[in-house]
Amino acid sequence: MKADAKAEAAPPVGGGSKKKLVIILAIVLLVVLGGGGAAAFFMMKGGEDHAEEAAPKKNKKKKEAGPPVYVPVEPFTVNLQPENGEQYLQLAFTLQVGSLEEVELIKTNMPKVRSRILLLLSSKHASEINTPEGKQALSQEIMEQIKQPFDANGSPQDVTEVLFTSFIIQ
Repeated sequence: MKADAKAEAAPPVGGGSKKKLVIILAIVLLVVLGGGGAAAFFMMKGGEDHAEEAAPKKNKKKKEAGPPVYVPVEPFTVNLQPENGEQYLQLAFTLQVGSLEEVELIKTNMPKVRSRILLLLSSKHASEINTPEGKQALSQEIMEQIKQPFDANGSPQDVTEVLFTSFIIQ
């Protein structure tokens, strides 16, 4: 009977350790998941701070999406380089620029813009600019001339396109 009393008084060895194992595993799982969740939260929270700090720098360089900004340029009439007698070019165009600040900068420096373009146009032959390819090349050359900084230590202008509005060779 002593054996029966001991058997009834002692808890089963296998059943108690299984419960302890399940409880320990649940606690470990909660700690791991909770710690991982907390770490993820702090990493994401920290990442947002860095993204917000970097965002203004990117916004300064990146153009805002919106309607295009244009600068109309007064028409030019120039003598072209002679080929078959005297020939003239009458040209009007509009510049597409990156911002309203660029519009003001170009308007303020319009005498420099016009001088650069007059020198470029007067160096051309009619046969060079009479074809569609020649017009496209001239558009690129005009853009390159206008993009050049107005000041010695200045930054280049943000000109994205030259749009011809009138192109007459006589």
